Amino acid sequence: MNRKQQLALFAVCALGFGGNAMANLTFSGTLRAPPPCTINSGASIAVNFGEIGVNTVDGIKHRKNLNYTITCTASTLPWNMFLTVTATATTFDTAAVQSSVPDLGIKILRNDMPFLLNTKLSISPASPPVLVVVPVKKSGSTLSEGNFTATAVLVAHYE
Repeated sequence: MNRKQQLALFAVCALGFGGNAMANLTFSGTLRAPPPCTINSGASIAVNFGEIGVNTVDGIKHRKNLNYTITCTASTLPWNMFLTVTATATTFDTAAVQSSVPDLGIKILRNDMPFLLNTKLSISPASPPVLVVVPVKKSGSTLSEGNFTATAVLVAHYE
């Protein structure tokens, strides 16, 4: 089939399907912002481990509850809430916040399972997960006496 024959066939087919239908489309809606929430009424959450023996850091002893609350105003929409702990992880445990001591971290557990840092976790604001923190050390390391600190940010957000 040559080029002229192809064009003629196309023209005949196009004329045969000549009944065109058209409709206008209209889109509308309302944008809503998620309801405002606060963690711990906006106050910092501090956990003091007190004095810990350098040879007793094993990831089991010295557990402390991370007491926090999430308060949100009411909303008519079904928002999905996520919880994230933002921090620098240790090189030896992705669920442990790096402390000021190189081989020491503070591991965060949610319902007794590791809470991976910088990862969002779907939660219910009505019953947020129980969070526990515990000092951990790099396997085979020896800790020295001295003070330590570690810092993280607990973030609750809607999507």
